Amino acid sequence: MGSRAALKAVNINSSTRRETRERENPPPMLIAILSDIHANREAFDACMAHAGRQGAEHFVFLGDIVGYGADPSYVADQVASRVSDGAVAIIGNHDAALFEGTGGMNAYARAAIEWTERKLDSAQKAFLTKLPLSAEHGDALFVHSDASQPKQWIYVSSSAEAERSLTATDKHVTFCGHVHRPQLYHMAPGKPAVCFIPSAGVGIPLARSRRWLAVLGSVGQPRDETPSAAYALFDDARGVLSYHRVPYDIEKAAAKIKAAGLPAILSARLFIGR
Repeated sequence: MGSRAALKAVNINSSTRRETRERENPPPMLIAILSDIHANREAFDACMAHAGRQGAEHFVFLGDIVGYGADPSYVADQVASRVSDGAVAIIGNHDAALFEGTGGMNAYARAAIEWTERKLDSAQKAFLTKLPLSAEHGDALFVHSDASQPKQWIYVSSSAEAERSLTATDKHVTFCGHVHRPQLYHMAPGKPAVCFIPSAGVGIPLARSRRWLAVLGSVGQPRDETPSAAYALFDDARGVLSYHRVPYDIEKAAAKIKAAGLPAILSARLFIGR
């Protein structure tokens, strides 16, 4: 009896140590990273299908799952289903606004959140409420906005803001969204952060001699004057990041926004990516 109990304890401890090692040194994989989906079903489905064709093995959702778009229930359910299968999702400011209020948001965003709150059921709201502010995978950090103060929802849109976010963590690469425009920052020891705009579909080796901050574009509401949905793939075995643009049925997504009675600007801006 005592031997069996001791063996069981050893097995439990071994399992715990193995789980800890896997969290710190997860197996290499191709990770699809999607941010700012904003309840745009058509853009979300297009990006997920594209990622699947590229061989994506793991999915990370960087927040703002809802807001602006006309399909919050569908997107929330799809992300929740992926999370139940091992994907990672974190909270964005529009998700948080559902239960923390819309202070600081413009009138269009407030109207969309108020409409969204009426459309989501209790299970969908509970899922969004429980999402964490950040998550880690190996030597990568995932957060919706600035990593130094994630709860403040600060935009990372300059080298100074990128440097502040980079110095808040010891991870080799930080992934964030919130800005809706693709950008990539890198910082060498003793040097300031440098920004460049990545080209779609081009693999970028993330040199170990530098720290990196990848600002993703938006799946559901791009604002870089390119209306195609945006997401990224990260090959963590090779340390290569690629940004991708995916065409989707903008007319269908925009028509749903109009039919829902949401502010007209939320449908019009999808066509121009602004």
